[in-house]
Amino acid sequence: MVPEILGAVILGFGVWIIADKSSFVSVLQTSSSSLQVGAYVFIGVGAITMLMGLLGCIGAVNEVRCLLGLYFVFLLLILIAQVTVGVLFYFNAGKLKQEVGSMVMDIIQNYKTNASSSREERLQEAWDYVQAQVKCCGWASFYNWTDNLELRNSTENIYPCSCEKTGEEDNQYIVKKGFCKVSNSSSDAIFHEEWPVYPEGCMKKVQMWLQENLGILLGVCVGVAVIELLGLFLSICLCRHIHSEDYSKVPKY
Repeated sequence: MVPEILGAVILGFGVWIIADKSSFVSVLQTSSSSLQVGAYVFIGVGAITMLMGLLGCIGAVNEVRCLLGLYFVFLLLILIAQVTVGVLFYFNAGKLKQEVGSMVMDIIQNYKTNASSSREERLQEAWDYVQAQVKCCGWASFYNWTDNLELRNSTENIYPCSCEKTGEEDNQYIVKKGFCKVSNSSSDAIFHEEWPVYPEGCMKKVQMWLQENLGILLGVCVGVAVIELLGLFLSICLCRHIHSEDYSKVPKY
């Protein structure tokens, strides 16, 4: 039963990455094909895990050693793959952070009021949603928006609408798009200090979220690994308990 649940979680995670269209995950997915490929890998691994869990249950109930052996090998491969991914992520964390920063900066610099393609529109909408919901502006700080081409060429003092500070009573589900003009500006010149936006960059917000939830993430990873090790141990014990094969017990469909 546990492998089926584990497989369903992995499959659901992959489906969520593909279906998500309004968060930071959507920004990464649209910017990089690697995350899309990874999502399909999650879906495939989840489906196969559920299938192998079913075969393991059949092997345990009907005492078929070959099915239990197949289940053991596959579970071991999944565990090795998870450890490998974790190690690679740990040693490449700095490189991944730099790549994510480059993706976000590219979105900010090329942000337009009227996107020229559906892909650009999806990216801009997703980034607007992130800034509005996380209450941040830019990547390192709101000054990142000074590199935007449309904003630099504007003769008015404008700022990204999704960065605008909102009160607790405001509707958090309404996300503003495009650029807004600074009201009651002291002059027609562009003063970034007059922008009514969040001063914190989204990078700091993401790092704070990771630090706050790191214990939960590690706990989930350790819990999954313990469950997999328990499954490996139980499959070995069942294989040793079965002294002879009886393939007549295998269900025929």
